[in-house]
Order: sequence, then C-alpha cells, then structure tokens
Amino acid sequence: MPQLRLALNQIDSRVGDLDGNTETILRWTRHSAERGAHLVAFPEMVLTGYPVEDLALRSSFVEASRAALRSLAARLAEEGFGELPVVVGYLDRSAAAQPKYGQPAGAPQNAGAVLYGGEVVLAFAKHHLPNYGVFDEFRYFVPGDTMPVVRVHGVDVALAICEDLWQDGGRVPAARSAGAGLLLSINASPYEREKDDTRLELVRKRAQEAGCTTAYLAMTGGQDELVFDGDSIVVDRDGAVVTRAPQFTEGCFVVDLDLPAAAADAPTGTVDDGLRIDRVVLSEAPLPAYEPLRAPAGLLRLVRGQRRLGQHDPVEPQPGV
Repeated sequence: MPQLRLALNQIDSRVGDLDGNTETILRWTRHSAERGAHLVAFPEMVLTGYPVEDLALRSSFVEASRAALRSLAARLAEEGFGELPVVVGYLDRSAAAQPKYGQPAGAPQNAGAVLYGGEVVLAFAKHHLPNYGVFDEFRYFVPGDTMPVVRVHGVDVALAICEDLWQDGGRVPAARSAGAGLLLSINASPYEREKDDTRLELVRKRAQEAGCTTAYLAMTGGQDELVFDGDSIVVDRDGAVVTRAPQFTEGCFVVDLDLPAAAADAPTGTVDDGLRIDRVVLSEAPLPAYEPLRAPAGLLRLVRGQRRLGQHDPVEPQPGV
C-alpha cells in the first residue's frame, strides 16, 4: 500500500494582503519540505484571506489574486519546491459562466489550486456555497462543477472546499465514484461553541460516505467578527481518528498515511451531481517504503475526550529557517 506524508498547514492569513500571505505560504511550504512532506496543503482562500466579502466583486482584486497565484507557483519552483505539490485556496473567476440576473458580477469563485513544477496544474471551485448564519456565499460566488483529483506518488487525492463536506451529495460521493484514496478538504470554518464535536462527527460520516481516508484542514486566526479555531482532523475510511490538531494553535501538522494505490483504469467522465472528474497525474510510482514520523513526547493530548496525536509545530518558522 503506498505511503504519503501529508503536511496540513493550519495557519492564519490576512484579508487583502496578497504579498504578505504569499510570503507566509512560502515560509510554511519550506518548513513542510524540511519535514519531508510529499503533499502540502493550506486553508481555504489562504492567499486572499477569508472572508473577502465585497472584494470578490471587484474585478481588479480577482485578477490580482489570479496573478498572485501564478507568481506563487513560479516562486515555489525557484526556491526548489517545484516537485512538491502544494494545495492553496484563492479567489478566482469562472471563464464559462454567462452573465445573468442574480449572479455575482464577474462570476467570482471561491477556489483552490494545485501548484507544481512552477505552474497551476489543477484549479477547482467550491461546489456547495453556504447561505446561512454568517455565510452569504451565493451573493459573492458561482459554484464549481468538477470533481478534482490529483495523483501523487500513486495515490488519487480528491479535493474539496469546506461546505462541500457540510452538505450532502456533491464531492463526497463523487470522491468514492472517482476511486479516490484520500479526500482532502481545505476549510475556513468559524468557531462556534462545541463545534469541535460537530466537526468530528461530520468528518467521520463523510469519510465513510467517500470510502476513503479524509483530511479536514482548518484555518486559525480571525477576521472581523469571525474566529477560526483550527482543529484539523484526519480520519480513516471507517471514521476512526488517525490524528487531530489542537484548537487555536497555528502550526504545521504532519501525518504519514498508508493509502490504496490508484487504479490503472481509474473512472473518468461525469459522476455524482453532474460533477466532471478532472484528474491530473503528477507521479504514478509509489514512494519507496520509509519509516513514518512518530509523535514526540508531550504531543499526545486529550481534548474534549478525543486523543490528538501527530507531529505538530505550533511555532511559526522564521524567514530563511
């Protein structure tokens, strides 16, 4: 069974600060690479900060986000990380959506991308858009219609964004239909009292529905009236907790996973909810067997009755370190 070391960067970002957020992503990617990561992930809209609200309707900001993403991909390659896939959340726009009444001007999208080899090799937009509580994403975004899958070291990794897990249907059953070995969701899920219990049960349920290990990467920090508590979670296909990050702590959270090999005749075409599988192959061959990282002493914790273990660095790496 192929192995994969996943680095979940549970970090904060600042709304509108494209340059500052870019430097933060570079710094944490460098740190993830030093820890031997094979796949690096960052939270929802980490490049622009979240929530961007009316900035999403400003075409100049959308284009600045797209340009910053391309620049980030090039800089990662220049710094020697071109062969390390990095998943980043950002603000994009749909090139296919036709202007119509009730649709946000410019068809902006809450999007994610896989950066590799100095390029944006895969881009996708959030499929389910929340419109309740503190969320009004129907006002700002148009939905995505693909099931993005990236093959990394012989493992098919399905990708989702936050609400794609909170709502039934869509990318969760589509991940099963696509034959994914890992479902990775990037999130900016605001804190609510006892939400950590709700979140855990959600991730367990979705892993069982997707039929694969599921990693839920959350943002930390705050913006205006919202607080983001982290609490990133990885569970296996049966819903058992593999590892869990602390709440209200920024850091790089690394976990070694044993995952099923991608099928040679992996599914193609359109699957659940009309989502079209968009598969990009980066590396077919599994990695040579290696010794997984072990949790250092003191990182085995009890939080609300749940064991939380894994390699976690709560202190941000300094520039150049």
